[in-house]
Amino acid sequence: MPIVFATPPISLSTAHALAAFFAVSYVGSLYLSRNARLSFKKSPAPQLREGEQRRQEREERWRNDPDVIRARLLAASLSTVTSCLVVQGTLWRLVGGGFEVSLYAASMHNFLIALESTLARLGFSLDFDSSSPLRALLPCLVTPVLFLGPLYADFLGSALPFQRHWTIARSLWPIIGTWQGLRNYVVGPITEEMVFRSCAIAIYHLAGVSLTSMIFLTPLIFGIAHLHHAWEIFNRYGRTASAARRALLASVFQLSYTTLFGAHCAFLFLRSGSLLPPLAAHAFCNIMGVPQYTMHVAYFPQRRTAIKAAYLLGIVGYVYTLAAWTRAEDSLYWPRGAARPRY
Repeated sequence: MPIVFATPPISLSTAHALAAFFAVSYVGSLYLSRNARLSFKKSPAPQLREGEQRRQEREERWRNDPDVIRARLLAASLSTVTSCLVVQGTLWRLVGGGFEVSLYAASMHNFLIALESTLARLGFSLDFDSSSPLRALLPCLVTPVLFLGPLYADFLGSALPFQRHWTIARSLWPIIGTWQGLRNYVVGPITEEMVFRSCAIAIYHLAGVSLTSMIFLTPLIFGIAHLHHAWEIFNRYGRTASAARRALLASVFQLSYTTLFGAHCAFLFLRSGSLLPPLAAHAFCNIMGVPQYTMHVAYFPQRRTAIKAAYLLGIVGYVYTLAAWTRAEDSLYWPRGAARPRY
């Protein structure tokens, strides 16, 4: 059990400053190293059809280049470790940490207390009933329930694992065996959830921010952190007025989607007290992509009613499981009933 405080031990302004540091250091780390930075030639815009992406020129560095991905994965990982250490340092200071030689033993004792509390607050624990190990897996299944419609469409297309059109080479290897797969489905979800969920929520909780605010406001940081992709989109599509409109629309959509998704993950994290459910949700959603109801109906018109029913059942199931499958026995972030808040 982590050490708790009867009243918020840090100010809201301190929490804002630390959350801003987490976001700026994470995104900024992607541009500090020359190997991680993108580069685009400032040559005249090519003649492209509406919505057409231009060809990458020699000596340009785009985000899907393997060397760029490797550099950015390292930068994001180091930034994530730094953010976790900041949370650890904040808690160590709050429990009386210091470096005085005469108090070395007491200081190290406080360090270990702060470390245990940090791990718990960052979600490296499962607060579910130990007599029901499967109970810990239920929060990880909430997101797949919501995607019942797309999963049914994949089933119709024989694209689910071990179906006819699913193969290790075409379906599994791009996820675990390529640099893009490691970025999109492994390292990206892990680092983003640790920084924008674990660290940000841990700090705001210490400042006494309400559950509602942590669910709906902290994801804005997550959404805003994705806006830097607009510059890449603008360059990839020709640096024209049309490219600027495309970058703007993509940024608005991405901000909206990532903010809503962030609220979903924040709820899972707060409700369960564990990093595992939002991490599983993040990786799963990156694999599935945005649901494409219109496309699925177009591909399988004879199953239109069944697809619609699967989508609706997924929404109803999501509403039910979001509360029923995520409740931890003793979550620090989500106290039971009339229990006094703990910070």
